[in-house]
Amino acid sequence: MSQVLKVALIGCGGIANGKHLPALSRNQNVILVAFCDIVEDRAVQAAEKYGAPGAKTYTDYNELLKDQEIDVVHVCTPNDSHAVISIAAMEADKHVMCEKPMAKTAAEAREMVAVAKRTGKKLSIGYNNRFRPDSQYLKKVCEGGELGEIYYARAHAVRRRAVPTWGVFLDEEKQGGGPLIDIGTHALDLTLWMMDNYKPVSVTGSVYHKLGQKENAANAWGPWDPAKFTVEDSAMGFIKMENGATISLEASWALNTLEVDEAKCTLSGTEGGADMKGGLRINGEEKSRLFVKEIDLKAGGVAFYEGSGGDKDIDVEAAAWINAILDDTDPVVLPEQALVVTEILEAIYESARTGKTVYLNS
Repeated sequence: MSQVLKVALIGCGGIANGKHLPALSRNQNVILVAFCDIVEDRAVQAAEKYGAPGAKTYTDYNELLKDQEIDVVHVCTPNDSHAVISIAAMEADKHVMCEKPMAKTAAEAREMVAVAKRTGKKLSIGYNNRFRPDSQYLKKVCEGGELGEIYYARAHAVRRRAVPTWGVFLDEEKQGGGPLIDIGTHALDLTLWMMDNYKPVSVTGSVYHKLGQKENAANAWGPWDPAKFTVEDSAMGFIKMENGATISLEASWALNTLEVDEAKCTLSGTEGGADMKGGLRINGEEKSRLFVKEIDLKAGGVAFYEGSGGDKDIDVEAAAWINAILDDTDPVVLPEQALVVTEILEAIYESARTGKTVYLNS
């Protein structure tokens, strides 16, 4: 395979322009050759800003996928189309980076994993918070056994009032849910990854529609339209793992609290603990004394992946993904891991709907 990959974007909205396109455009092993969006102007504007000379634009992703020169496709569309587009792209002999969450349903996510295995194409999901400096450092702490057996964790994704009022974020049909599937998915992925534990056995969840129907509510991005707010405003889950470990997940776009954290986790192990509140802190016991160690992540940064072209987590994520294709190695975010995240999120919604604990087939 050439050392320069031809990459196409399907979906040229906010997440594509805010994350994928800037990071890919800074990667020396990438040229952006095709752009697709159901709104033609968005595809044209993206091509003009980021595209290689002669870059093509489309309004039908099926037409884009016919181009045999395209090596990689990034899927940046609403959640309900993640699976169908990703599967079509892999069937068309393209590697796929799909934005989070993996799919609207667990069944769709399982099909994505099956197609990736059958076609031999690489599939990864856009959990870019794994690539933050604090996440990378904490992962090495966990892998080194400094926390011992991590048996309790909390996954944090709480905003006081920051409901996204644009696009389809409030549309349950398009998205499959609200803050749980939007930002809760990042916190849960980060937590499972740190624990290296992907065997959930039971899930109990609660979903709330408490603030979404308020008129002219205070919000970071202006008041929302209650008539269009068809997803939850908060969701909480309790997950029990096969080895007895437990995870508490909190996700909200609008909660009357001052304790806000997003894409963070708190870990408790037999030898120590860690949290990401206001920076990375490791706590433990040494010589019969308790200690708390604050990690300075600004001094002496580490280049976790070569050729990132920048120090942002999105650049590191893009470099890791592109290098996995060029070097024929596993991506950092495995589709099987992302599938477990989707299965747990779906189980929280199901538990909230039925009022019962959901038991998963591990």
